Amino acid sequence: MIHEREQLQRVELPRFAQIEPVGRRAVGRSLSPIAILVDGRRGGAPGFLSFDAFCRLLEQLPALGKLHLAGASEPLLHPRFFDMVRHAAARGVEVSTTTRLTVLNERRAEECVKSGLHRMHVPLDAAGTRIYDFSRRGAAHERLLRHLRFLSHARREHGGGPRISLGAVVMRGNIAELPPLVRLAHEHGADALSVRQLADFVESNAFCAGRKRVAKFVESEALRDADLESVERHFAEARALAGDLGVALELPAIGPRPSPDGEGARPLAQSGRGRCSRPWSGAYIGFSGEARPCAMAAQAPGAVLGNAIREGVVHVWQNEAYRRFRDRLASDEPPEICRGCPVYLGAAHDAPQTAE
Repeated sequence: MIHEREQLQRVELPRFAQIEPVGRRAVGRSLSPIAILVDGRRGGAPGFLSFDAFCRLLEQLPALGKLHLAGASEPLLHPRFFDMVRHAAARGVEVSTTTRLTVLNERRAEECVKSGLHRMHVPLDAAGTRIYDFSRRGAAHERLLRHLRFLSHARREHGGGPRISLGAVVMRGNIAELPPLVRLAHEHGADALSVRQLADFVESNAFCAGRKRVAKFVESEALRDADLESVERHFAEARALAGDLGVALELPAIGPRPSPDGEGARPLAQSGRGRCSRPWSGAYIGFSGEARPCAMAAQAPGAVLGNAIREGVVHVWQNEAYRRFRDRLASDEPPEICRGCPVYLGAAHDAPQTAE
């Protein structure tokens, strides 16, 4: 039953929301939020948000200005994904998505261009597999590039369409490939290339202990102080090429970060940016209506703050569970799920919650 609109007490309804069109049922083991992003998820049946439920959610977010349609699974798998985009865009909402373009063809590329989608982020790193780089080999990568060409052609034909941003993770083993990657983005019609460094994925010791294979990879490939000269050289080359080709290039800030004990090699990182504001500024709603504090907590156990489909968006946004979570996040004792998160620690962008 949807509750009647309550008097807003402290927190206005968000102007940003991430809604999950396609998700996966919970698996029977505990995963930390960063482990999910780095190592992917295994198991769990897919689930779809109904179009009617999606429309009802938007009706309860009258101030919504930006909407990110993405989640645990490929959003373009939803049979009415572009209907969702059109519905939101018709309300004046700026819609974006994160997709690996696994299910695109020429017809759907044309539909994408005409739908009103504002921005599309396409990760090139193979998260969820054993490959943690933007290797340009194999059938899956060739398929992605082919689908990018479909989009590029459709945008030229119709004179519009979403802004396309490619995403990549930079590390010791591929830092020299940045300039060729800028050229690849240009050749396949991408407008931008957003690069993050592997250290942004580093979590707490609990994460490392639980995901030994990933932790070992991070330890061997994360950029460190000793790599600073090489990083600056390759970054400068990539910036110059991006300027010549008209590709918007976003690179991670670099500079030393003190290690917790003041000893040992230290990974390069962005400077601190203050604590996370996501539970105040944006809503995350899963395919089944489960409200969570952010996309980083999308599959973490114990992070559900209510069900926006059953209880109503306003009721959940103002409920006691959300209030307690915000209070703890603002304190010196944040919720356990936040303690290893790079956004909370100030090492990652407070960008669209994908997520990515």
